[in-house]
Amino acid sequence: MVTFIKILIASIFVGILAVFWNRSSFDPESLRGARVLVTGASSGIGEQMAYHYARFGAKIVITARRKKILEKVIEKCLSLGAQEALYVSGDISNETDSENVVDFALEKLGGLDYLVLNHVGKSGFAMWNGDMDHFRSLMKVNFFSYVQMAWRALPPLEQSKGSIIVVSSIAGKMSSPFAAAYTATKCALNGFFGSLNHELAMKKSNVSISICTLGLIDTETALNAVRGIIMAPAYPATEAALNIIITGQTRQQELYYPWFTYVMNLTKDWFPSLTNYIIRSSLNYNP
Repeated sequence: MVTFIKILIASIFVGILAVFWNRSSFDPESLRGARVLVTGASSGIGEQMAYHYARFGAKIVITARRKKILEKVIEKCLSLGAQEALYVSGDISNETDSENVVDFALEKLGGLDYLVLNHVGKSGFAMWNGDMDHFRSLMKVNFFSYVQMAWRALPPLEQSKGSIIVVSSIAGKMSSPFAAAYTATKCALNGFFGSLNHELAMKKSNVSISICTLGLIDTETALNAVRGIIMAPAYPATEAALNIIITGQTRQQELYYPWFTYVMNLTKDWFPSLTNYIIRSSLNYNP
């Protein structure tokens, strides 16, 4: 037990140190005039990222399905100081729409410095029931569209020495009940972009990839999905959004937010039985 406590304290220290290290090297001025495409930006973390980028004076294109809501987000972005703010609505699960979104941003902004992949398909928080149609649909939104948009944006990002920011989840690092399909999509994201990051480094590419591992965030969608099941606290979307932006600007390979998700990722390998017990015990479930 003493050894476990020492390891836990050391892990917490490393996690906190990593957060403050990223912040200390953050240069917000570099985002002034930066050309940014943010997906899933009509609400939640994506919306908050759009507002942060606007405050930093970036040029922004946002996308989601809901046109009227995107118009309101754009209006606020302009009031916050965005040099440019445009939107394009579309269904990211559609291959044509995915490519069109990237092409729209490249045309309107004259290039791209940051591709922020944040969109997510609707998925309930319940036992796996064998629904393969939903599984395939979720993979299209949560995984295949990410790959397709990244590939489309790679050449212009290479020219601008830009960055791909992938918003993932602790579910992509460690499995948990009630989210089998969602977890599979996030594991796929982490695996693909982790591999792509290696390949870009081996080719001495100018493009950086940041994979952002998030815990429970207080977005309306997330809270509605887990209400009455997960008792853990949710963390603010605006703070998560800022940490994602900092990670991308500092070209860090990974972000863990909140900090204890880093500790969880370590302990799952060191103490798998204990970690599994904690996960199951934190859920309100009666067979």
